[in-house]
Amino acid sequence: MTEKPTSGWGTSSGQDDSDGPTYARQLLLRLREALAAPGDGKSRLDQIVRLIATNMVAEVCSVYLMRGSDVLELCATEGLKPEAVNNARLHVGEGLVGVIARDAGTINTSTAREHPEFRYLPETGEEVYSSFLGVPIQRLGKVIGVLVVQNERPMTYKPADEEALRLVAMVIAEIADAGTLLPPDPSDTDGDRGPFHAVGTNASDGVAIGRVHLHEPRLLLPNPIADDVVFERQRLRDAMDQLRVDIDELIESSSLPDTGEHRDVMETYRLFANDKGWLRRLEANVATGLKAEAAVDVARSDARAKIDRARDPYLRERLNDMDDLAQRLLRRLMAPSQTEEPVPTDAILVARAIGPGELMDYPRGTLHGIILEEGSPSSHATIVARALDIPLVVQAGRCAREANQGDIAIVNGDQGHIHFRPRRDVVAAYEEKLSLRAQEKQAFAALRGAPAKTVDGHHIKLLINAGLSADLPSLSESGAEGVGLLRTELHFMLNRQMPTREEQTRFYSHIISKADDKPVIFRTLDVGSDKVLPFLKQLSEDNPALGWRAIRLGLDRPGILKMQAQALLRAANGRPLRVMFPMVANYHEFKRGREIFLEEVERLNPDRHTPPSKLEIGAMLETPSLVYEGNRFYKMTDFLSIGGNDLLQFFYAADRMNERTAGRYGTASHPFLAMLRQIVARCEANDTDLSFCGEAAGKPVDALALAATGIRALSMRPAAIGPVKRAIRAADLSAITQVIEEAEESGTPARQALIDYCSKHDIPI
Repeated sequence: MTEKPTSGWGTSSGQDDSDGPTYARQLLLRLREALAAPGDGKSRLDQIVRLIATNMVAEVCSVYLMRGSDVLELCATEGLKPEAVNNARLHVGEGLVGVIARDAGTINTSTAREHPEFRYLPETGEEVYSSFLGVPIQRLGKVIGVLVVQNERPMTYKPADEEALRLVAMVIAEIADAGTLLPPDPSDTDGDRGPFHAVGTNASDGVAIGRVHLHEPRLLLPNPIADDVVFERQRLRDAMDQLRVDIDELIESSSLPDTGEHRDVMETYRLFANDKGWLRRLEANVATGLKAEAAVDVARSDARAKIDRARDPYLRERLNDMDDLAQRLLRRLMAPSQTEEPVPTDAILVARAIGPGELMDYPRGTLHGIILEEGSPSSHATIVARALDIPLVVQAGRCAREANQGDIAIVNGDQGHIHFRPRRDVVAAYEEKLSLRAQEKQAFAALRGAPAKTVDGHHIKLLINAGLSADLPSLSESGAEGVGLLRTELHFMLNRQMPTREEQTRFYSHIISKADDKPVIFRTLDVGSDKVLPFLKQLSEDNPALGWRAIRLGLDRPGILKMQAQALLRAANGRPLRVMFPMVANYHEFKRGREIFLEEVERLNPDRHTPPSKLEIGAMLETPSLVYEGNRFYKMTDFLSIGGNDLLQFFYAADRMNERTAGRYGTASHPFLAMLRQIVARCEANDTDLSFCGEAAGKPVDALALAATGIRALSMRPAAIGPVKRAIRAADLSAITQVIEEAEESGTPARQALIDYCSKHDIPI
């Protein structure tokens, strides 16, 4: 039978569990005195375990700390055999201590030896102890150790005991990170690291070489326990007030090329800074007895742990924003001696994650590249990085842990490659690459006004993909003939609430004006799958890429589609308007979406809003089903844009986000090209304009293959316009077509045949 404990906070003193914070605060006060006493890190750790054991009336208190990436070492104990210190080790996941480290959770049991995960270490002498309470020692979402108390008599520790132990574990995490507990592990060779290479996800194009600047502020607090709680609370409030002023000034003095959408990002950021619940959580941490810096850092660690567990992309983005705010607040609280080194003029920023505010804080022109462990191609930081034209790689695992301040680093934002401490030959190769890019830029600039016409006279219209008004300067700089895809969902994703009709109208009108009479194709709201709106409930779906998204969502929630139609029609204000629906799978979906737009045209008040001078309504062809739709669809739609990314993954049943399948199939393959030729034939027979939009359009080899199928308009990222135009102007399209046909007959892969042909005939690809 489990007995009530005769030890621990809230039991021996006769108090109930509600007094837990008081007991925890008392324990912290005693810890503060121990930490202030003279002695090295080892003696300080010994004092900590003795103090915990005494105050919690525990027969054992032990601290295990991580050595390397997966080994926990007993570093201090009160109650176990002294000779076990620095000799008893467990792997992560091994024994109760290893399970706590693996899961970042708490284990509280009165029968430890009967627990299925129990692992007996004879060198410790712990076989006589039944009761076990262990909590993770973690900082910034990373477990760095485990804190344990044990008693011989079977009992379950009270919630007040757990709370006190968790708080002490947080303090140990702070002082351990400051390097004041233990000397470095002699077996740890991280201090002399060699080259490191990783592949992440390319989020913002470009290549850069520079020196690592670590974004994460390292908090050095040998003693994080407060002398005066009232004083620390006031410091926290003052810093919060100044943080809000900082954000207000940042918004008003934004140096971005265009502040429209980015202002939406920063306004969302400002809402977080004014969140009263967040301030209450910080003040609660101070109330337990922590200094203001430690209180913020504890909250940051808690948020980081939640980020690691979160699967919802929107929740992760919000938690990242909160994490970013905590870092800004820490910078306000930290003394000059605690701040990081100045930002080098050729900085490669390395971080686990970063919010838009922190990114904009860096001096303009100092950031040459950005590498993030987390993030996504549609995150707030990515949007800002693209607007600032900074190469960015996201989802680059372990990058923040592998980088050292001042390391030479390379960011390849085109392909998602990163290098730390690269070999000299790798640096030389990239330096040559940058030199060639500079020369190519000059050559592309000379081609800006030239038509993309093949040697045998075929004109290929080159267009850009865009999502923000900050992308529009690329329209003239690249020499593109228009915008083949304007992703309207980005404007929605940057708002915490549904943008009003007036806000949408202003945004769309601004885009049309910025395009300077060049055509723009607006794609209606394309959300769902990995694109999440904060104000729209996300459904849990087994296969969201094939689920409730894009036009399906718009037709099921017609109010959203109608409002967008009204805004687009008003924004045109007498100018031409081209609109297309995403993810159309059949004639009836397109017909209903088109009817909604035409109904809104009829509802326009001509006295207040001038209808578009010409309205064209089209669709994105992203599903194989639409290839075989009847002629009534092809006759009804004004134009089609092949959504190459989705069509390719659906055609080959291969998830393009899955690294095991994404590279297996390509656009320049015989089966896919055969389907494209069918689409071209259907469009020609029904006099329907056709374009191709997707990553393949921006690759010269694939662009030539697409042109050979009969497609005469390609939409791509702005940086790809120059290389694709150069290849097209050097190619004979009839010869390219013949190469593909002969390759199909001989069984040769189409892409390889094209590469060989272009190499032989000096066509730059």
